[in-house]
Amino acid sequence: MAEKILIYDTTLRDGSQGEGISLSVEDKLKIASRLDRLGVDYIEGGWPWANPKDMEFFLRAREVIWRQARLVAFGRTRKPGQAAAEDANLLAIKRAGVKVATIFGKSWDLHVTAALGTTLAENLAMIGDSVAFLVDQGLEVIYDAEHFFDGFKANPDYALETLKAAAKAGASWIVLCDTNGGCLPWEIEEAVARVRQEIQVPVGIHAHNDGDLAVANTLAAVTAGCRQVQGTINGFGERCGNADLCSVMPNLELKMGYQCLPPGQLAFLTEVSRYVSEIANVVPAGNQPFVGYSAFAHKGGIHVSAVLKAPDTYEHIRPQQVGNERRVLMSDQAGASNLRCKAEEMGLELNPEREQSIIEGIKELERQGYQFEGADASLELFLRKTTGEYRQQFEVEYVKALVEKRAGQEAISEAIVKLRVGDQVVHTAAEGNGPVNAMDNALRKALEEVFPAIRHMRLTDYKVRVLDEKDATSARVRVLIESRDGSNSWNTVGVSTNIIEASWEALLDSMEYALLKQQQELNKRAAAPGEPY
Repeated sequence: MAEKILIYDTTLRDGSQGEGISLSVEDKLKIASRLDRLGVDYIEGGWPWANPKDMEFFLRAREVIWRQARLVAFGRTRKPGQAAAEDANLLAIKRAGVKVATIFGKSWDLHVTAALGTTLAENLAMIGDSVAFLVDQGLEVIYDAEHFFDGFKANPDYALETLKAAAKAGASWIVLCDTNGGCLPWEIEEAVARVRQEIQVPVGIHAHNDGDLAVANTLAAVTAGCRQVQGTINGFGERCGNADLCSVMPNLELKMGYQCLPPGQLAFLTEVSRYVSEIANVVPAGNQPFVGYSAFAHKGGIHVSAVLKAPDTYEHIRPQQVGNERRVLMSDQAGASNLRCKAEEMGLELNPEREQSIIEGIKELERQGYQFEGADASLELFLRKTTGEYRQQFEVEYVKALVEKRAGQEAISEAIVKLRVGDQVVHTAAEGNGPVNAMDNALRKALEEVFPAIRHMRLTDYKVRVLDEKDATSARVRVLIESRDGSNSWNTVGVSTNIIEASWEALLDSMEYALLKQQQELNKRAAAPGEPY
């Protein structure tokens, strides 16, 4: 059986210190529940003394039945010259009602004298007294040795003495922290090896990413003997973030042969990564290893041809192992393999004799500024129209967008749309917050009369990219629109020297694609009337 590495998640505490991240108590409970289902061993809920919101989290967490994870309250060692039993910070940990406490203390002599303003001997007493107090309360105590690696470089003997003080007082774990995130992997390995020679308590690692090495340093620490790993989902954290558990865990399980999560749970990693990003209101990084949207995306024609024959040629793991999926992109670098793969995804049968002309058509559109790798819906419409497998459900006779701006008043935008659906003509107008929003409202209003399903879709993102900056206000622009209908999302693109026209193209594709998917669903139901859909 694979050796176990305990996973300690600090997304709710250290992760929430990242710039732009703010989690409510409800947010923290949702994330904690999802992490518990994933199978992490420890969930650090926050610092109950420093943040009233964190204390509320712990009080509400008592009502939750946790499957596996142990909730952890965070804090510091007692203040200089104060008894541990009288320290408000330690008493708050006790009131939090948890079974595990993590406290940090100073390992770097510079911090002891300059930051705490006390003596090296008093710092050792603070560590020992604080750990012993919490152990006496019946808590499992994890001691985070803050700035340990910098302290070890500056004064190794004293840094090791701080660890021994925590171990002697009854700490269950000693976690070595690269708090400034500036160490290199071989420095981590050397220090961890020395620590394991000096103390018998199990050792963990807590790495920050200021040198872009948090994951590498974490893996190096495990190689040297650490058996607890602290980090955050998606690497959230202060400054440059913490070690990203979404990279650490698959590397440990799939590359190094350790067990981090219960069997089969690693396959939910991508889902958890995106769930946490959604709750934290952070746009996921497309190029994030393992779980990113582009982590298994293939664009070059030679790459696609090879990976479809043998995935190992360009994929270091199977995407499904972490719950992700392979994506084949269409662009000006695409070849026949890309086209066939995309057509298969869409259920299209292509005439081999027409493949090259379709590829040339895509490349010509990309030369004009279209970008289909981020607009699969527009690509599918293009392929279906090119192959004659698309039935137009409505025809736009004209669209007019008006903007009126009077002195001292806000601008007013209005759009007028005239559509033909079979023999029926629909003519309507709508106002909006700008001309694009007005066109969206007018088009939606016109279509809803005939296609009620349009009511369930909405525009969720709108991006404009200037393609020819040197042409100033006459430059060609590309508009990307993301739409959603509650369960699915899709992206469309439009290009023009007129931003309104480019936006209209993308809007029109979005509506056409929504109706295409609705028709496909109806056809699917009609094909199997006896089966529930």
